[in-house]
Amino acid sequence: QVQLVESGGGLVQAGGSLRLSCAASGGTFSSNTIGWYRQAPGDQRRFVAQITSGGSTYYADSVKGRFIISRDSAKNTVYLQMNSLLREDTAVYYCRLTMPGSLYWGQGTQVTVSS
Repeated sequence: QVQLVESGGGLVQAGGSLRLSCAASGGTFSSNTIGWYRQAPGDQRRFVAQITSGGSTYYADSVKGRFIISRDSAKNTVYLQMNSLLREDTAVYYCRLTMPGSLYWGQGTQVTVSS
């Protein structure tokens, strides 16, 4: 049974930083693609960043240059370092594990950026 648990969300002022974590059990990050997505109130869930099994990273244009996705294979954990946060970054952030034939989501962690 694959389980993903996000943590690290919270309330931060605009311009500040947060680091989100996504820890996996029952699945291996290092051989699969992990992505971060976010969903703001009234909006659809949107892609934020992903890291592939080969270590390639991809970012949404809205976070490029501010967010960094990384992976610690020993801890089976993926991180999302978020810098220079904007109010429009406020959302619930989810991690997603892509395995052959399956997608797994975490429960999400709330990030709120205040002005």
